Amino acid sequence: MNGASREALAAARERLDALTDNTSVDAAQLAAELAAVTALLHREVSLRRVLTDPAQAGEDKAELAQRLLGSQVSGPAVDLVAGLVRSRWSQSRDLVDALEQLADAADLTAAQQAGTLDNVEDELFRFGRIVTSNTELRAALTSRKATAPAKGELLSSLLGGRADAATERLVTRLVTAPRGRSLEAGLESLSKLAAARRDRMVAVVTSAVPLSDPQKQRLGAALAKLYGRTMHLNLDVDPEVLGGIRVQVGDEVINGSLADRIEDATRRMAG
Repeated sequence: MNGASREALAAARERLDALTDNTSVDAAQLAAELAAVTALLHREVSLRRVLTDPAQAGEDKAELAQRLLGSQVSGPAVDLVAGLVRSRWSQSRDLVDALEQLADAADLTAAQQAGTLDNVEDELFRFGRIVTSNTELRAALTSRKATAPAKGELLSSLLGGRADAATERLVTRLVTAPRGRSLEAGLESLSKLAAARRDRMVAVVTSAVPLSDPQKQRLGAALAKLYGRTMHLNLDVDPEVLGGIRVQVGDEVINGSLADRIEDATRRMAG
């Protein structure tokens, strides 16, 4: 993706992260719903063109998406799709590609929440190696003569009970609805997406008062520099927090005993 489409996808990924950070949102269900919308817009070319028409107002396109999908998928899925169609896209196909990536990302988030993301990443890699070395299996999974249900049954016999549920869902979607991707390229893309998700760290930030947007940005940048990885902030407010702020990254708590490590961030925030 280039230009407007790349920016739209980046914004959508942030909205997806914000939604799935809420534990009341079922990430696996959201993935399935986004995949269903992907299939719909892949099939209905005229609808896809309407929803990406730059001559139409973004809010009008969002209202259309809400009317069409409101009774079919959950509120979080509708909100994501509405946000996507409000954005500008370099070409209509990019919207479908973005939805597909968001569905995959939601399934990987579900694995991360379940503590199995490392397993999923390893299983995707190993399955790719098996496909590469087994020409008969690859032929069966990529045959244009075989139906999607037949391919799904084959994958269920191979992966069911042997691989993480998220791995099975991801691979099944790729095989049954490749949308022009080769099997090898699709598996490689999923592996990269899993690695990127694994490298995303979450900092739980508890402050005495709500942080302003500039403060959030400065703190996020300081923590990313400190840990050398992309940092997402989960924010909470507790007036009883001593010192005004408490940051937890994994098992590490940054408070008075480690204040020197965020002294620069604190000074910047105070300024």
